[in-house]
Amino acid sequence: MIQLKAENITKKYAGEDVISDISLELYEGEIVSLLGVSGGGKTTLFNVLSGLSQPEEGRVLLSGEDVTGKPGKISYMLQKDLLLPYYTTVHNVALPLIIRGTEKKKAEKKAAELFSFFGLEGTEKKFPHQLSGGMRQRAAFLRTWLSSEGVALLDEPFSALDTITKTAVHEWYLKIMEEIKLSTLFITHDIDEAILLSDRIYILSGKPGRITDEIKIDLPKPRSNAMLLTDEFIRYKKMISEKII
Repeated sequence: MIQLKAENITKKYAGEDVISDISLELYEGEIVSLLGVSGGGKTTLFNVLSGLSQPEEGRVLLSGEDVTGKPGKISYMLQKDLLLPYYTTVHNVALPLIIRGTEKKKAEKKAAELFSFFGLEGTEKKFPHQLSGGMRQRAAFLRTWLSSEGVALLDEPFSALDTITKTAVHEWYLKIMEEIKLSTLFITHDIDEAILLSDRIYILSGKPGRITDEIKIDLPKPRSNAMLLTDEFIRYKKMISEKII
């Protein structure tokens, strides 16, 4: 079942196309990455998909409903975790529920029940500055999941992490996604990350940005970072490197 569909999206700034005629699909429970060089229009596309920006042409469908230019329908997690420093972790995570009208104590109780599942046990009453980078990203991801209707957009969610932390978070992310089956489209510049995490990869290239390739990743699951050294993984990496312009 198609959860999210973009049809022929074109977006201009200052009279010039930034992205042009972009179409893509995201199926239920699928992890898809949008891979390309900086300045290629990936964040512009996400702003359109999330409803924050209205395209000049095209439309966005969520489970068949036209949500073009309608913010709040699709969850969007930015590069920075954006946890509010004066709120506890559980309050930060519960914010989407509170904004939707759930009473604060009930919202925090519901959020706290998921902390163990997301590897956040013991952090409920801590403030963001007391958390490691990996824990902050877990909290931000849980908040995104609570605000989602089955679909989430993640804009370089792991780019701020150091290599060792990123390795651990990748493995955690793959494990948690096997459980929650959240349909996810994420931006990355990291070819290894895209191959490791994705079911499919869209390559965005050129100016204006266009989808130039769609690559299905047929690697066995569950995956781990040990897969990065396999011949099959290296073949994917070489092929994708040649396609990115």
